[in-house]
Amino acid sequence: EFSTDKAAVASAASHWNITSWSLEITGLVENPITLNLDDINAINTTESIYRFRCVEGWSMVVPWIGFPLSKLLLKAKPLEKAKFVAFESYYNPQDMPDALSSGISFPYVEGLRLDEAMHPLTLMATGIYNKKLTNQNGAPIRLVVPWKYGFKSSKSIVKIVLTDQVPPTTWNLSNPKEYGFYSNVNPEVDHPRWSQAQERRLGEHSLRPTLPFNGYANEVADLYKDMDLRKYF
Repeated sequence: EFSTDKAAVASAASHWNITSWSLEITGLVENPITLNLDDINAINTTESIYRFRCVEGWSMVVPWIGFPLSKLLLKAKPLEKAKFVAFESYYNPQDMPDALSSGISFPYVEGLRLDEAMHPLTLMATGIYNKKLTNQNGAPIRLVVPWKYGFKSSKSIVKIVLTDQVPPTTWNLSNPKEYGFYSNVNPEVDHPRWSQAQERRLGEHSLRPTLPFNGYANEVADLYKDMDLRKYF
């Protein structure tokens, strides 16, 4: 279990009022819930070392501290008609003035199918490198979906909504020709402006081949066995 690093939490709080942070889980659920920071810190966590692949072609290996997203969703008890999970990140223009010139709309929104969200690899991370998340890493809690491109792993989540409709996602809204809803790592589906067949691991000079589903095909490929992954990119 990962113990609370009070100094790291205090440091993160200096940027935005994380002490009053809460996470709301609502929508098509039997038991809507709102969790505060103490509730999250009370959940047992483990270290999960995952490959992380950016859509821009770089990659790294990250030791996350967290717990399966399914733990939270099961607390909320999804209704039978719930098919998707939508995520909304923290946004306050006073704290984030540069967001106005970023080229995308805020708050940042993302989404998964419910079966993707319930998969044991899908993580809610509260720490990284054996320390609490910093602001730039998505404090106090973020999503990690290791078989998808990194932008699917929303940071600083404040709201989770279960729905029966495909939820809007920030990069798909910004440029749907380049960024699909699924965004699974796929060496055979290039970004319109660059190849995805290879990647450069941070700290290395040579390129390495991109692995389907970022190397997690054995665990997750069955989720998409009847889908055309070129159409549903």
